[in-house]
Formats: sequence, C-alpha cells, structure tokens
Amino acid sequence: MNPPKHFQERERERERERERERERERERERERGREREREREEREERERERERERETDRETERQTERQRDRETERQRDRERQRDREGERHNLKKYFH
Repeated sequence: MNPPKHFQERERERERERERERERERERERERGREREREREEREERERERERERETDRETERQTERQRDRETERQRDRERQRDREGERHNLKKYFH
C-alpha cells in the first residue's frame, strides 16, 4: 500500500530542500575556494613587490658602491698626480 499523497508531496519537498541546501553548500565551498585563490594571489603579489623592493635596494647599493669606487680611484689619481708633481719639483730643485 502506498503512503497518502500529502506524505509523498512532503517527502518530495524535503528532498528538494535538501538538494537546495547541498547546492548552497557547494556554492559556499566554491566561494571559499575563490577567496583562498584571491588571498594566494595577494600574497604572491606582495612577495613580488617585496622582491622588487629588495632588487631596487640591491641596485642602489651597487650604484653607491660603484660611486665610492670611482671616488676612491679619483682620489688615488689626485694623490699620484701630486706625487709626480712633487717629484718634478724636487728634480727641478736638484738640477737647478
């Protein structure tokens, strides 16, 4: 014997509600997945930005080091030039 129609209808309605709830849960899970993906992308972008900043800092340091090296070399050149001029002066005094 079959159950009365109103019981069957209620059971079908409960099944539809369960299916809607499963669909809502699947949608929540998809949204959580999208949120995790956004967070991952944001972390990766922040890391790329930090790496760009570190590279900029390294390049600035290299430029500063090259500038110091050039200045040191110019200073040595000036000292060598003074030494040569001093030697010439001493030679002139010696031979005159």
